[in-house]
Amino acid sequence: MPPLSLMIKPASSLCNLSCQYCFYRDVSEHREHLGFGIMERDTAEILIKKALDFASGEPAAFAFQGGEPTLAGLDFFKYFVKTADRLNTKNSGIFYSIQTNGTVINAEWAKFFAENNFLVGLSLDGDFEGNKFRKKPSGQNSFYKILSAAEILKKYNADFNILTVLTGYCAENGERIYKFFRSKGFGYLQFIPCLRPFGSNERSELYMTSDQYADFLIKVFNLYVKDYVRHNYISVRQFDNWVRLFLRQPTEQCGVQGHCSHQFVSEANGNIYPCDFYCTDEYLLGNITDSDFFTMANSETARNFIRESLKIPERCKKCQVYGICRAGGCKRTQLSEDYCKAYKRFFTSCLPLFRVFINEKPNKI
Repeated sequence: MPPLSLMIKPASSLCNLSCQYCFYRDVSEHREHLGFGIMERDTAEILIKKALDFASGEPAAFAFQGGEPTLAGLDFFKYFVKTADRLNTKNSGIFYSIQTNGTVINAEWAKFFAENNFLVGLSLDGDFEGNKFRKKPSGQNSFYKILSAAEILKKYNADFNILTVLTGYCAENGERIYKFFRSKGFGYLQFIPCLRPFGSNERSELYMTSDQYADFLIKVFNLYVKDYVRHNYISVRQFDNWVRLFLRQPTEQCGVQGHCSHQFVSEANGNIYPCDFYCTDEYLLGNITDSDFFTMANSETARNFIRESLKIPERCKKCQVYGICRAGGCKRTQLSEDYCKAYKRFFTSCLPLFRVFINEKPNKI
């Protein structure tokens, strides 16, 4: 069996922030049930057992997301880790990660993450102004609360990345935001294009145009290369994976190969879906309490989900940059906005700079 990648939403769509662009709120509104509350411990135990059965001794990655997953409470996570240790009879290598807005992170949380080797994805959209869409229910910017969480994580040596939703505003100010992150000593960054709600054509500073995205990619990639050459390398996940493609090395980011792969997402009630962006009734694979990952991975719904992503657009078949662009990667991003022109501009402008990494050893970028 292949290694298992399982995303878990222990608090479903519950959140204590009111971010203007929340994609999972939109996903939840496109199914019969908006949310499923907090995951019961019995459900968690069944989920862990069947996940490790599917992994069958191969690595298993458990990633927690939301909504805001920490709303499930620290005791839930302690129970999860303890139960996984108990049920791991085939000695799978278990890897934990969590994506959080950081608002409840304190010393106890940070110690737990460090002691259990959690990789924390901390959501922060840049400096104070860049983070203006990540609001508390009161309407206040959550910026200082998130910076405080970053300092606590550093203090207790918990590994963390910065996750930035790339809005149109942030794209226009990409150089400033990258330099801000660098000034704070943040060495691992992810920039994730802000998604329009399903079926929306809204135009606002939340959503990048193709020109904004191209400008962002070109300017920030140049900074990324300069820092690498100066031995001050900062990891930018999208760039790292494109460099690996250029070097013909294995990639790790979902969608970068130009098609979907087998992933599982568990809602709080045990409903299983093939992708975080598609936790909708249409793509429901089953419930873990009355099915298993073997059955769901081979279901027609799962197979069709993969097939939908395999078709290469006609315009890409003769494109000179298709080999590294791969039709723009994630199909949900493509559904939100056509960034073909952005990728053409970026790769045409920056592909010569990729040669800087030509002697880089595998898995070092």
